[in-house]
Amino acid sequence: MTTATTDLDPFVIQQIDELRLDPERPLIVTDADEVLFQFMAGLEAYLEREGYEITLDSFAITGNVRFKETGAVVEAREMKGLLGGFFEAETHRLAPVPGAAEALSKLADHADIVVLSNVPFPQRDSRARSLAESGMPYPLVANAGLKGPAMASLAARGGKPVFFLDDIPHNLQSVHDAVDGVHLVHFVADPRLRKLVPSPKARHVSSGDWTHAADHIHSTIQAHKTGLSA
Repeated sequence: MTTATTDLDPFVIQQIDELRLDPERPLIVTDADEVLFQFMAGLEAYLEREGYEITLDSFAITGNVRFKETGAVVEAREMKGLLGGFFEAETHRLAPVPGAAEALSKLADHADIVVLSNVPFPQRDSRARSLAESGMPYPLVANAGLKGPAMASLAARGGKPVFFLDDIPHNLQSVHDAVDGVHLVHFVADPRLRKLVPSPKARHVSSGDWTHAADHIHSTIQAHKTGLSA
C-alpha cells in the first residue's frame, strides 16, 4: 500500500522533508491531543471561561457544546471558530499526559520518535515549544486531514517496526490502509472519552496509560530484533 505525496499539503511535505530519520531504527509516530497533552481537560476549562459547557454524551465535540446561559447547542458552523480560538489561546498551555515524557524518553533509546498532530498550522510553533517545555522535544509535523498520507511518507523514510498512536479511530484506519505492517495503538488519555470512543476496526492495542503503551511498543521492538537475528 502506498499513498502519493500529492495527497499531502505542501507544508506537510516540507516538514517531512526536513526530518532526518534513520532507516535502521524503529519508528514511533504519535498524535499529541489526548495522547501527549490533556486536550479535553484544556477544552473544558476554555469553554467554561468563554461561557460554554460541554457534555460528554458521545465521542464528538460538535453537538455536545452548549451556551451556558441558554442551554442551546452550538451549531457546527460556529464550532470551527470556537475551536480555532481554543487552539490559538490554549495550545501552549495544555498539560502533558502523565507518564508520556518519561515513557518516550526511554523509547527514544531504541527508536526514532515523531509527533504527527492535526494542530492548526498557525499554532505549530506553539505546539513545538510546548512539547520541548514538557520534556518531549521530538520532531513535530503539523498535519491536515486524515493521517494515512503523512504516515506513508514517514514510514517510507524510517525503519521497522513502525508504530502509530492516535485517539481518533478514523486516523488509525487511515494509517492502517496506507502503511503495511504498522502497529496501531489506540490511545485515549481521558477515561471519560475512552468509554465513548468507538473501537477501530483495524487490529490495534487499546490504552490510556503510557506505561502500558510503552511496554507494548518495547516488547514488539525486541521481538522484531529477535526475529531478525533468528
